[in-house]
Amino acid sequence: MTRLRIEHLTQYQYQSDVTLAQHLAYLRPRSSAWQRVLDHELLIEPKAQELILQTDAFDNERYFFSLTHPHRSLRVQTTTVVEKSSRYASFDPSNTPAWEDVRHSMVYSLDQSFVWASQFVWPSPYIGWHQALKDYALQSFTRNRPIASAGIELCQRIYQDFSYESGATEIHTPLESAFEQRKGVCQDFAHIMIGCLRAIGLAGKYVSGYLLTKPPPGVERLRGADASHAWIALYCPNAPGQWLELDPTNSVIADLDHVCLAQGRDFGDVSPLRGVIRGGGQHQLAIAVTVEPLETAHTL
Repeated sequence: MTRLRIEHLTQYQYQSDVTLAQHLAYLRPRSSAWQRVLDHELLIEPKAQELILQTDAFDNERYFFSLTHPHRSLRVQTTTVVEKSSRYASFDPSNTPAWEDVRHSMVYSLDQSFVWASQFVWPSPYIGWHQALKDYALQSFTRNRPIASAGIELCQRIYQDFSYESGATEIHTPLESAFEQRKGVCQDFAHIMIGCLRAIGLAGKYVSGYLLTKPPPGVERLRGADASHAWIALYCPNAPGQWLELDPTNSVIADLDHVCLAQGRDFGDVSPLRGVIRGGGQHQLAIAVTVEPLETAHTL
């Protein structure tokens, strides 16, 4: 087992007074059989007049808070300790169903049970159906291939074929544009892979969270230098929890170094912090994230 400590700081500086603000924050990591939240603190400055912890339709915990007095800055900071255990240590990708069988289970029919994961087959605001994505996916999803093996290969191909380039895209850059230019950031890589899966009738979830980065030997870890991260989850009945989490930005199975904040259809469902404000004028945004190991626990 591994314990990780995460600090996430978001700061807004406004040009003029914000007289009313309502915000939604996905900043508390999910709990599961492979991820336990041991400690979590949230600090909001100025102090919120209303603060509610809710559970959304996808079983994510989210904060709703409002500020009703004038302010020219907003500081939202979380400090979290999670305990991670390996989810896929004994997972065999070759021992999974043919992807066509999984696709068939997604189709509504009176003679088969409803599969909850099928809601992640349909288009969503940031991820539509595109023929180019289908053609790209089918290069890995060949006839009767185990779904996990095909998914891992698709993840590797996106990593190889696309360039990670900050500033190449924006939050609202269309999926097809990022696919055509073959570059973007982790959000784009996740959207592209999910788009490929949905284009061939498979279920894919967008996962928002954090990644433990490892500095080169001899280089000190820089606090605040990390960032929030994104990857995907492929519905795979034989995988632990029936989902296989893959990180196309780094070409890895998302496991001990990945901390899941929230899951949804696309980025729009699980943006770490968003809101509606009255006033404020122009603003400046600063984000600092630190992910560091606390200790490694061994079980007998």
